[in-house]
Amino acid sequence: MKSEDNEETQLEIGDHYLVRRNDKSWHAAEIIQTRAKELGGYEYYVHYDGFNRRLDEWVDLDRLDLSTKLEDQQTKINDVKVMTTDLSDGTDRKLTRNQKRKHDEINHVQKTYAEMDPTTAALEKEHEAITKVKYIDKVQIGKYEIDTWYFSPYPDEYGKQTKLFICEYCLKYMKLEKTFRYHQSQCIYRFPPGKEIYRKGTLSVFEVDGKDSKIYCQNLCLLAKLFLDHKTLYFDVEPFLFYILTEVDRHGCHLVGYFSKEKESPDGNNVACILTLPPFQRKGYGKFLIAFSYELSKLDGTVGSPEKPLSDLGKLSYRSYWSWVLLEILRDFRGTLSIKDLSELTSITQNDIISTLQSLNMVKYWKGQHVICVTPKLVDEHLKSAQYKRPVLTVDSMCLRWEPPRKQQKLNKKL
Repeated sequence: MKSEDNEETQLEIGDHYLVRRNDKSWHAAEIIQTRAKELGGYEYYVHYDGFNRRLDEWVDLDRLDLSTKLEDQQTKINDVKVMTTDLSDGTDRKLTRNQKRKHDEINHVQKTYAEMDPTTAALEKEHEAITKVKYIDKVQIGKYEIDTWYFSPYPDEYGKQTKLFICEYCLKYMKLEKTFRYHQSQCIYRFPPGKEIYRKGTLSVFEVDGKDSKIYCQNLCLLAKLFLDHKTLYFDVEPFLFYILTEVDRHGCHLVGYFSKEKESPDGNNVACILTLPPFQRKGYGKFLIAFSYELSKLDGTVGSPEKPLSDLGKLSYRSYWSWVLLEILRDFRGTLSIKDLSELTSITQNDIISTLQSLNMVKYWKGQHVICVTPKLVDEHLKSAQYKRPVLTVDSMCLRWEPPRKQQKLNKKL
């Protein structure tokens, strides 16, 4: 609601008000930062209490209800309870722990510091302080103008711009549209600077070494950080390999998403960061990248797991992928299977298999070990669910041209 005065009074950082979100609902929010607008007045960077930080945004004064300043913490908590979705299912029965976890993931509800262990809470507070305010609101990459989600540590000259222009081929970032248009006419690149290791139809995957293509990979990390909250890899890219997924047409290879992995992971991670750019989300590309990472693990003869913590969207994608893979095997396999057998078949770690089967109510702890307990009917019921249906895009292993680095190194030594 607008102030009655002609002169707009700047509100205080740390104050809480009800704010009208883009979906027209009102929600309790904290003012994180303020900035003056070119034509006068102020806009406010707000965090919606209880929601993922990617929903934080700059809002004008007319989206704040100035009559409802939330004076104390208890008022704020009560308003959050009223304004957020009720955690019941429409009956008197409350959601189970597993259902609540799924609800929180889908609705991007974050844990409070009190719900975290002390070390995690301290690290989370430090991370939040450093990345509190997102100044870059939009990026133009190729034909897409994309709303950003999080702070990214671009150099100050670029990091305070409300919009950046990024070349979709070399990932160079620019402040001005005219610079961007000129660069487009001059850029000689049409595909990522690495080796193409997969091509089927219009989909292509390139392996890029962070040591060989340092600037490209650093630029990719800066772009990715706009959409990943806990990504910390920006400049130390040399120990990593990057697998770039592109859509191919007559103009070139257009960036869709990527995942990175350590060349030598002491924790056995087969993915460090994974991202599908927003214009390509909900089209099967995320699960394609996940499946691709496991195809590489199979060829390498290892088991792997993504680096933690996963983003909220990452958790949903991985859990859905793991569930589908395991359900497909359990449906078709005749005989007895152990957790270890499933791990060897899929390259998924035993811990990830156990947590997934627990979410499906398909494992019991008996005499000191986890035992798979399934019936054909239970498997079929899960597979009929839209949540666990076959991915839209699958990896054709016949189109994969890749050898594990260790095997390649041994071959080179023999030669």
